Amino acid sequence: MQHATQHRIVVLGAGYTGAVAAGRLARRLRREDAAITLVNAEPHFVERVRMHQLAVGQDLAPRSLDEMFADTGVDLRIATVTGVDVDQKTVAVTDPDGPGELPYDTLVYALGSAWNHQDVPGAVEHAHEIAGRSGALRLRERLAGLEAGRSVVVVGGGLTGLEAASEIAEARPDLDVALTARGDLGDWLSPKGRRHLRKVFGALGITAHENADVTTVAEDHVVTADGTHVPAEVTVWTTGFAVHPMARATTLDVTDTGRIVVDGTMRSVSHPDVYAVGDAALAAGPGDKPLRMSCASGVPSAWQAADAIAARLTGQKLPKVSPRYFNQCISLGRRQGLIQYVTADDRAVSAALTGRLAALYKELVCKSAAWGVANPTLGMPTRRRPVAPRTPEPVPTV
Repeated sequence: MQHATQHRIVVLGAGYTGAVAAGRLARRLRREDAAITLVNAEPHFVERVRMHQLAVGQDLAPRSLDEMFADTGVDLRIATVTGVDVDQKTVAVTDPDGPGELPYDTLVYALGSAWNHQDVPGAVEHAHEIAGRSGALRLRERLAGLEAGRSVVVVGGGLTGLEAASEIAEARPDLDVALTARGDLGDWLSPKGRRHLRKVFGALGITAHENADVTTVAEDHVVTADGTHVPAEVTVWTTGFAVHPMARATTLDVTDTGRIVVDGTMRSVSHPDVYAVGDAALAAGPGDKPLRMSCASGVPSAWQAADAIAARLTGQKLPKVSPRYFNQCISLGRRQGLIQYVTADDRAVSAALTGRLAALYKELVCKSAAWGVANPTLGMPTRRRPVAPRTPEPVPTV
């Protein structure tokens, strides 16, 4: 039951970052002092990094958010966010009982991102996406009904594209699988990484169309910038992510792509009662380079935001999480993997782990990410601190 004096914290989105932020806050603040509400449209936690596995028919055990947050002090609200008023400090939601409103004292915005079709003609009508569970399930149904010898084209040569193409080719060796990349295949990888990628693609029978920018998606083919028609009974679109449009409709300071501009504690530079984490935030990493949209960036940002909120509310020293990258983990089917080691600012170095050991490493990373949601303080002892009394706002003089 919420008390009148409780500090109201509302977290929007229960993906990796939102769920971690809510759980971590619950372990940092006394329940009688802080009311934490986690809003999510679905009742289950979605392991986004495994959507390519779901798409090819692998069964992923559902993770109930109710069970994950039982007895934590987090109030789970299954509802769709329909609006945010950062000036009135309210969130509009809709659930089976109808529309409602959630007032807040502190907001954690973690609505994340969806697929980015980049306004390419025909992409919305004809392409499949695997940025979320619903899209992966639609692709799963389409692939299951696809006859042997049919063509599948994965558009996009980034991490998601490489994983999707490999997973489909391994699960369905009877299909003609191809991938289109705007540059050379794996051009950001080390020479060792690129060699292994080409070796695995060759073994899986995947055709790589390099330096091929897809400009049109049709029902049974895609067209590249040079006019080449690539057969595609099924097109899978993996050319990056676009953030949820909600933030752009507010008075928050956002980038031209809709990401919320934050400081080093993940706090909005325009509205100090709002924090943004994960894909929704534009945060600086090593060398002042923007952190890329990824689980590797998002989870540390959730740690930073939760710890900063707790520190400010309890009068403790403000912590500083220094985000940096260590590697890029790529699954290439269930039996092969590629771990590309990188600098702190995400540039490939010569070292790379490949083969079966790399596949096991990637699987461990995926399991660890899910474990970290249910254990947001990574198993370390925690102390719930009291919220310090709020200083009254000064009364303006006339």
